[in-house]
Amino acid sequence: MDINGYCAPGFEALFDVFATNFRDHGDVGAAFCAVQHGEVVASLWAGAEDRAGERAFAEETLVNVFSSSKGVLALLALQQVAAGSLDLDKPVAYYWPEFGAAGKQEITGRQLLCHRAGTIAFRERVPDSLIYDWPAALDKVAATEPWWQPGTEQGYAPFLYGWTLGGLIEKASGVPLMTLYRRMLAEPLQLDGGFGAVGHRSRAIADVGPLKKPLPELRDNAIGRSIKEDRKGPVATAFTNPVTLMMGTNGEEWRGALIPAANGHFSARDLATVYGDLAAEAPALLPREVLREATTEQSRAQDRILQAEVAFGCGFILSGAARDLHFGSAAGFGHPGAGGSIGFGDPDSGIGFGYVTSRMGQSLFMDQRAIGLVECLYRLI
Repeated sequence: MDINGYCAPGFEALFDVFATNFRDHGDVGAAFCAVQHGEVVASLWAGAEDRAGERAFAEETLVNVFSSSKGVLALLALQQVAAGSLDLDKPVAYYWPEFGAAGKQEITGRQLLCHRAGTIAFRERVPDSLIYDWPAALDKVAATEPWWQPGTEQGYAPFLYGWTLGGLIEKASGVPLMTLYRRMLAEPLQLDGGFGAVGHRSRAIADVGPLKKPLPELRDNAIGRSIKEDRKGPVATAFTNPVTLMMGTNGEEWRGALIPAANGHFSARDLATVYGDLAAEAPALLPREVLREATTEQSRAQDRILQAEVAFGCGFILSGAARDLHFGSAAGFGHPGAGGSIGFGDPDSGIGFGYVTSRMGQSLFMDQRAIGLVECLYRLI
């Protein structure tokens, strides 16, 4: 396997770890990028974009990073806080009156960001086509009843997070979400991708699929067990209503839709660039005081949906002691995505980290591929 790219002097060991992911851990097309204090210390890519192996993976190849999209969406919300357009402690209904229906009148933006709103899934079965219709999805979210009393429990919202927070951002700013993304992030940082896969700087898109051989699990698959035990419970409903949420991720409808909790298509360079800025001493994207609040623990609990202890800031998962949640240091923050992609920032070392892969593992957070790169990188800095 030919490894393409660059490692700064002293970081050459990352070549070998990245190559190991292809040789031993099942990668077929992947990329990795790390930025320190604004300088790229490694940008590596290898393999193929497509299942037939005919299109070479490139540095700008976009990969569906699933929930790693949530960190980028949260950043757009935080930028509205910095602009004075959004107060996280005001009810969402202050900006979006329709959202106050069905017992949601007191839910705040802060509760949405740290997964304490109770809006983890649609209550009743919704049509498969709903996820491709942004206005209809917002209307449905606004009418949905929480699964428990808002503010009382932590429950991760795998997909509704994108519509609830995305709708709030649009209502508070008065600007369509995609326009805001391009204006505030894509154009200033020259990012390759964004939400959905089309209309971005890069047109190179990887097909995603499962790893042929599962990697060793780092923790018990409690989510899978919960889904099997209660097909109508909150965990199963959060991930499978509608069933199109688990299907068709290489199709044109999915790639052309706005599903900002799950269909962000980014390059590894994108994620490292965004988090590299946030990890800098003087971030360009957010004032220090807003970022400090966003990366301060807002909620820590045995999450009712993830079935694991997780600490959230405002939109970011905070670094923990477990290897699959350790983002460089105790100060790290970011967001992993289903399958193995990850973006995080570490202000203690000035690191922005991005890893994207077209072959999806089954781990809840990071798996051995990203962990190997993280641990090697931190041995070298």
